[in-house]
Amino acid sequence: RSLDAALAYHHEMTYKSHSIENLGFLCKHAVTSRPGVGWSFVSDSVQAHDHIMQTAFGQKLKDKGLCFVRRMTDAAKYANNGENGIPYNHWQQSWMTDDPAEAQAVAEKQGLMVEWVTDNPAEGLVMQTRYYKSAFEYVSFVDRNIMVTSIADDGEWFDSWPGIKEVPQEKRPLEMFFGDNEPFTLAEKQEWTDAYDTFGIPLAWQPGDVAVLCNMRFAHGRPGMKLRLGEKRELGVMLGPLFERMETREDKW
Repeated sequence: RSLDAALAYHHEMTYKSHSIENLGFLCKHAVTSRPGVGWSFVSDSVQAHDHIMQTAFGQKLKDKGLCFVRRMTDAAKYANNGENGIPYNHWQQSWMTDDPAEAQAVAEKQGLMVEWVTDNPAEGLVMQTRYYKSAFEYVSFVDRNIMVTSIADDGEWFDSWPGIKEVPQEKRPLEMFFGDNEPFTLAEKQEWTDAYDTFGIPLAWQPGDVAVLCNMRFAHGRPGMKLRLGEKRELGVMLGPLFERMETREDKW
C-alpha cells in the first residue's frame, strides 16, 4: 500500500456481518524531524455521531441504512498483484479458492448478494457483491447506538491511490449507496467526511509507541505522505477478536 495514498477515517470490517472488537498499532520507524508527517489520526465516533445526527443526512442514514458494493477482479487476468495497474483485491484471494461456485457459496453464507460480471472479456470474471447493513452499531460500554461507517467504503477511498485513482467511480473496487440503492450526493459525502475530521485526534508516532483502540468507539486514518531520503515510517498492526454485529437497538438512540 503506497504511503502517497491517504486513508480516510474508517472502522475495520463494518461492511459485513462480523467485525473486530479492537486493534493495535506498534511504531517501528517514524519521521520525528517533521511534525505531522506520518502521523495517524483517530476520530471520536461518539462526537462524530452526535454531530451527524443533528443533520438531515444523519437522519437519512438512520432511516435508510446502507448498501455496500464490492467489485473483485479476476486474478487469472493479471500476471502480478498490479503494482502498476488497477487490481485491489482479486476474488480468488479474498475467498481463497479458484472456483467461482465455492467463492459464491462462502460469500452468500456471510449474507452477501453475488453477481458475476462478464461484459468485458479483458477483465475476465468479475465478482460484484451487495450487502445491506445499518450505518450504526449498539456499543454496550457506552450504552448507545453510534455511527461506525464512513466514506472509506466508497470509491472516494481511492482518490489518491496510484493505479486506481484514474479508474471511473463505477469501476472502482468499492462503492456505497443508501439502503434503498439511492446514490449519495457529493455534498452528503463531504458532510460525512467533515463529521469525522472535526473530531480527529493526532497520534504523533515515536519509535516504540503502541496504540490500542476500540474499533467501534474510534475511527482511524492518516493523510498521504512523501518520505525524504533516509526517512522511514513503519507501523505493525494487529487485529483483535471477531464479534457478530448486532446493529442497533431502537431504545438506544
